Amino acid sequence: MTQLSITPNHPLTGQCRVPGDKSISQRTLILGALATGVSQVRNFLDSEECRVTMHVMRGLGVQIDEASPTELHVHGRGLHGLQEPTDLLNCGNSATTMGLLTGLLAGQKFNSFLCGSAQLRRHPMLPIVAPLRLMGAFIMGRQGGNLAPLGIQGSPLKAIEYEMPLASAQLKSCLLLAGLYAHGLTVVRQAILTRDHTERMLQSMGAPISPLGHAISSERPTRPLQPLDLTVPGDLSAAAFLLAAACITPDSRLTIADVGVNSTRTAIVDVLCQMGAQMEIQNRRTEGSEPVADVTVHFSELHGATVGGSHTFAMTDELPALVVAATQAHGQSVLRIHGARLFKKATALPSPSANCAKWAPASSQRLKGLWWKGQQIRGAPVESHGDAQLAMALAVAGLAAAARRFMEPR
Repeated sequence: MTQLSITPNHPLTGQCRVPGDKSISQRTLILGALATGVSQVRNFLDSEECRVTMHVMRGLGVQIDEASPTELHVHGRGLHGLQEPTDLLNCGNSATTMGLLTGLLAGQKFNSFLCGSAQLRRHPMLPIVAPLRLMGAFIMGRQGGNLAPLGIQGSPLKAIEYEMPLASAQLKSCLLLAGLYAHGLTVVRQAILTRDHTERMLQSMGAPISPLGHAISSERPTRPLQPLDLTVPGDLSAAAFLLAAACITPDSRLTIADVGVNSTRTAIVDVLCQMGAQMEIQNRRTEGSEPVADVTVHFSELHGATVGGSHTFAMTDELPALVVAATQAHGQSVLRIHGARLFKKATALPSPSANCAKWAPASSQRLKGLWWKGQQIRGAPVESHGDAQLAMALAVAGLAAAARRFMEPR
């Protein structure tokens, strides 16, 4: 067990960077494998999930050289050059890896099998498997294909027009990848805009991907895909904790350099500004196909706000940071939530959590929503239960506590 002491009221000043974006890092491996040529990737996120994706792509015959843990050379095999794996493709605990690979492998000329951790084997896959079957994919799995392990028999695919019943960048990316192997024009419609890293990256490679507002189309390329050459932007989901910390810690002025500011990811910035946060976004530029900037945040007198709709869908990974900021805002904050996954994520901090009773007793849980009343919090021994996002949120909360707090990861 590791114990960390957080001392409050120390301002955050200066400049820092955050690690590379996880979603983009994983996609550089998968999409780079489809290029003709060598993709150069810098600021790659050296994390467990990204390493899992790397191992899976190597299992499909892709050569990946590591100049360093954060600089890779991905030797693309072309759209039709992947090799039949000699073993199970173990996706570990990465739902993104399994989701995107299911779409990619459905249109190959060989068979493959995807497995993963016990937790991933409980992850429902039918939302991805069902539309792929409409395209002609042959996929087997437990409970009629709803649960991994999944057996994928490579098959000729036909294009479909599909309206996603849920907001999911993973599902959208899966279908766009399958569309690269399908006969005809595949169109994916989404009621709420989701992360668009896949389509941005494919477009930069020359793939026939066409965003049409809330619809995106994909079809077979007529030319080889070009290799990638990019520095992965800093992960705004990781930066969210620093943004929240600087907002609530007196005398803070912090600049986070080279962070991704893709409009499908900046909901946390929009909401904090809505709550009165002072932020400046400078040095805007494009890295590869992704917008990047330096974000400066100042200590601010935050006020409560009501957040709902597309903002909550766009802040799945940033909700713990927002919850901490809301406890330090004047007045009441309300978060409208729809969907079990988001509700589970948001309630990692509010009651009935034992942690919350110690540092945010005015929080409350309501049907399909949460609310907080800003107040002074006090330090206390708290536990992260091995959850990295919860640990970060508790550390940020400790900066605003009236006395010392301890965090005990398990």
